[in-house]
This record gives sequence, structure tokens and C-alpha cells, in this order.
Amino acid sequence: MTRGPHDPSDPERITAMAGDTELAQLARAFFLKTCEYRYSYNFTWLGMPVIQYPQDLIAMQEIVWSVKPDLIIETGVAHGGSLIFYASLLELLGGSGRVLGIDVEIRPHNRAAIEAHPLSARVQLVQGSSIDESVVAQAALQARQARRVMVVLDSNHTHEHVLRELELYSPLVTRGSYLVVFDTAIEHMPKSAFPDRSWGPGNNPATAIAAFLQTNRRFAVDGEIDCKLLLSVAPGGYLRCIAD
Repeated sequence: MTRGPHDPSDPERITAMAGDTELAQLARAFFLKTCEYRYSYNFTWLGMPVIQYPQDLIAMQEIVWSVKPDLIIETGVAHGGSLIFYASLLELLGGSGRVLGIDVEIRPHNRAAIEAHPLSARVQLVQGSSIDESVVAQAALQARQARRVMVVLDSNHTHEHVLRELELYSPLVTRGSYLVVFDTAIEHMPKSAFPDRSWGPGNNPATAIAAFLQTNRRFAVDGEIDCKLLLSVAPGGYLRCIAD
């Protein structure tokens, strides 16, 4: 197929844009400055707070539409906006696709808001640590009942926790689908940005991915997503499953 000069899928144009060092510096400066104002907290999806950058939501929409998963497992629920976001995409796809949300603490008001939402029938909540054996077993049971499984990791952002999540949940992802790890951008942010957190540069999802990919050959970073987003909380975090 011949691509036009404005075709959004044109890899040459995307590569050229990603190679523009001035643009990359501007994007990084914009990202760091917006973090000072908790920019990702500005948005909602279908009435629910969704703590993500809009660029990452667009990327996730593209992935879900392409993969058409039967099951999306997400660790880290917060207010539930991302669960509803995925549920709305699955609703558009039709079928019986569902979302499994896992969090060590699902606060009552957040649970109530999720369960009252019109798309709640596609969402199941599990309270417990994402690396707890019984919680992983519940996720694995549902994964065995699905043909295409996608996993999103967005809970505790320490190296140790994310690496363990990667080890436990990567086997559930089906070939051609994605394992997405959010907040890898922590590695490229100043340590002062996390004064009250147990993670930071050198101890975060990006370092966990680096360790994970040293031994796991089922996944590869989808570099094209990084190239076209420019602004993302998950650079290097979009992992495509390339083998059974």
C-alpha cells in the first residue's frame, strides 16, 4: 500500500520525528514541567478520574483495537478510570471481553463509583497484593478462559515489585498481545520528584524491565510507540509478546 505524506502510520515520518533532538528536548522539558502540576490528574474518562497522559491513552486504544483482547488484567486501580477506559473499548469491540482490576487496597468510595458505572458489568475487582499467590491464581484462572490476554502493570513502582509482577503475569500474555508497564519515566526524572516514595531513579519500572528482558525472550519493546508518542509516562514500557 502506498502511504501519503500525512499517513499516521508512516514509519519513516515517525522515525524522522523521533530523531529530532530539539523536539525530544522540548518534549522532555514539557513532561518534567507538567509533572510539577500533576498534569496526569487533570482528566476523566466517561466520568471517572483516569490518571494518565492523554498520549498514553491513545496508544492503549490503538493496542486494544489491534489486539482485541478477551481479557485485560490491570494491577493498580486507583479511582478506576483506566478500568472503565478499557471496558469502554471492549464494549465497542463487542463480545464478552472483560477487565480484571487488582489493587492491594480498593477504597470503598472508588469501588462504589466503579460498580455504579454503566460499564461495570465488564469489570471485576480483586483486592489484594498483585504479587500474592492467591491473587495471581485468580488472574491465571481467568486468563486460561480467554484466547487473547493483555496485561497492564501500574501498581507499586519499585524495581523489586514490578520485576516480580513481570515474572508472575508475563506468562498470562498471549502471543501478539502486550504487557504494558507504566511509569518507566521515573528513571528519567529527578530524585527530588519523589520525596515521599520508595521508588525513584535506579529503582523503578524501567530498571525492572531491563532486568526482565535480560532473561525473557517472549517480549520486545515496541519502539514505534515510543517514537510517535514523544510524551509518555511509559517510555520503553510497551512490551509486545513475540513468542508463545
